[in-house]
Amino acid sequence: MKTVYLLPFFAFFAFSSNAQDSLFEKGLRPLLEKNCIECHNTNNVKGGVNLDNYKEEGRVIKRGRLWLKVLDQIKTRSMPPDTKPRLTDQEYDSLTNGLTHILQKALENQNPGLITIRRLSHWEYHYAVLDLFGVDFDAKGYFPGDGSGGGGFDNQGKALFFTPLKFERYYDAANLIVEDLSKNPDLWEKAVPFEYKITWWQQVSDWFKSIFTKDFQPSNPPELAAESVILPMAAKTYRRYLAKEEKAKLMDFFGKVYYSLDSIPNPTRFNKSMAEVFKLMLISPNFLYRQEEEPLVEQPIPLNGFELASRLSFFLWSSVPDEELYQLARTEQLSDTLVLEKQVKRMLADPKAKRFAEIFSSQWLGIDKLTDKGPVVDPEKYPEFTTSLRHNMYQETVEYFYYVLSKSKNLLDLINSDYTFLNQELAEFYNIDGIKGNNFQKVGLIDKSRGGILGMGSVLTVTSLPLRTSPVLRGKWVLEEILGTSPPPPPPDAGELPEDEALHEDLGLRGLLEMHRSKPGCLSCHEKMDPLGLGLENFDLIGRWRESYGKVDIDASGVLASGEAFNGPAELKELLLLEKEKFARNISSRLLSYAIGRSILFTDEPLLRKMETSLLENNFNPDNVIMELVKGYAFQLKIKDFQKKLNEI
Repeated sequence: MKTVYLLPFFAFFAFSSNAQDSLFEKGLRPLLEKNCIECHNTNNVKGGVNLDNYKEEGRVIKRGRLWLKVLDQIKTRSMPPDTKPRLTDQEYDSLTNGLTHILQKALENQNPGLITIRRLSHWEYHYAVLDLFGVDFDAKGYFPGDGSGGGGFDNQGKALFFTPLKFERYYDAANLIVEDLSKNPDLWEKAVPFEYKITWWQQVSDWFKSIFTKDFQPSNPPELAAESVILPMAAKTYRRYLAKEEKAKLMDFFGKVYYSLDSIPNPTRFNKSMAEVFKLMLISPNFLYRQEEEPLVEQPIPLNGFELASRLSFFLWSSVPDEELYQLARTEQLSDTLVLEKQVKRMLADPKAKRFAEIFSSQWLGIDKLTDKGPVVDPEKYPEFTTSLRHNMYQETVEYFYYVLSKSKNLLDLINSDYTFLNQELAEFYNIDGIKGNNFQKVGLIDKSRGGILGMGSVLTVTSLPLRTSPVLRGKWVLEEILGTSPPPPPPDAGELPEDEALHEDLGLRGLLEMHRSKPGCLSCHEKMDPLGLGLENFDLIGRWRESYGKVDIDASGVLASGEAFNGPAELKELLLLEKEKFARNISSRLLSYAIGRSILFTDEPLLRKMETSLLENNFNPDNVIMELVKGYAFQLKIKDFQKKLNEI
């Protein structure tokens, strides 16, 4: 099924202004009550959708993303189902044109949605510290874990809150980071490009001059030397200009520390004082929080140069702006589209873009579970699934995604390709010969089943259960992560497949699923998920190829809900490649959510359509869709906080 977009409204309704105000209440609500609400109400929430709650046009607009899906179901005549009376042509036209008009009218003004102030994610903290001070601090391993927000990424504002324990850990982390910095002479010299030194002769000379000169200042005052380091570093750490009060606070703090250490000679005294100032920067909310100055006006306004530079750098590099971005922010040049495009190209070509490739791909695909310490599969039944192997599976996907981003320039390769990235251990695990060494290298594939993310051990493992594969989980994963469509939640009495190993060997998973889906309440969802998952059953739960469960040969054939038949993963991937519109919509939504750190809103629809069009018209080139994103209103504009309730839908 193709995604149906908002279309121009062809004056089907000739209403006065008052009649337009009641279009939904008087024109569309009765049609919904007649054809839809019987199955989608408070007492009978089929598919998890309750349409009875929407009695006013305003509520429809607030839940615009849901109503886009409703509109899609009506336009494709998927709803009402075949078991119910069909819509008449007049009812069909009234509903589709009326809903299109309401939703399209709501999108006339470019509303960027509220992006709340949020703490740096652990990845962002790690790379910001690395780029500012050169210290490679394991933030992910040190701090308590964060959940993912509505978009599935750990940079979502709703998930990045502070607790007393977290604050204590940030204070301790600042001590550890500065301690590592001060112990490394090369890093310290880079952070503090000189040592505060006063020779014996300078001290004698200054003392002598002070006797005869009123208001004498030493030849090398420590505050002057410290200021030339502290203020530029603080501006980069806080990612903006410093206020006069902030400058004074930092320098006052340096002075208090410096003069309290009068028993310690220089340069040790100077360096210890500088270290304490660095700690102060690292625990400052100005560093730990990503925050933007709230507009004074009610309408959306553009970000300032520093805010735009930060959004860019955290999006593509997971870190603070570098010197070039910082200087462009100072001169407000990033508002120039040509300058912005040049910077995006530069940043994507920089090796630091691999950070984006790893963080985005691992969280989108769910393979970041492989980096957790806990077991993913049963260690007794699968001792061959070693720490090294799971790391290599994870790394294969990261290297692959980065190559697609930086070299192949075609995101469709994620679904299917004739290459991957392997080292010796992983190649031997996949039964691929000729690969030597621990370094990952691009490898051409003869077996068409293995190419793309659906043939990778990382994805196949995280979509399995600890003791066996799960066609349901794998099918659901393909629907959600590739096609961007979520099946409704299972009914309360759905039950689970038996875990009897002998029964699995006798019937196979296909046979067990056929028994399970015979329940009327289970069939509609399973006929969408199961064929996708069963098409991958030749891969066991850790991604090895197999031909049988034991006594039963694996049957990886199936028929999609749309009617296309296939046999095995290679043919399944060819069919998935035909769903370009759905994949374009999904990857656009994921990129936008990751870039701005919040869930997708209905008001994002115009930008998402531009991004989808960019993918479809440019062979799924990632550069083009990222460029469209950063030039879009959701990335470039900000709004006042009072609109929060309207936009957090």
